[in-house]
Amino acid sequence: MHMKKVTINNKYGLQSKMAAVFIHKASKYKSSIWVEKDERKANAKSLLGLLSLGIGEGDVITLTAEGEDAEKAANDLEEYLVSDLREE
Repeated sequence: MHMKKVTINNKYGLQSKMAAVFIHKASKYKSSIWVEKDERKANAKSLLGLLSLGIGEGDVITLTAEGEDAEKAANDLEEYLVSDLREE
């Protein structure tokens, strides 16, 4: 299992369009991936789950990946989250 604490620095946070890109990236991995904010947890491959967390600028989230490609998944998703959250 790999866990990463990530601070969201983008002024829009993880809103619908950027959340959809994040989900697309997370869905490429076989591992189970979870995002946690303020003791609430959501599946990183679920749009409704991620949006329900209300992740905004300055929020600190915990990204957890568990499975055969967990380390790569956690590293790649962290890299996206600390970027300027652009579409790719």
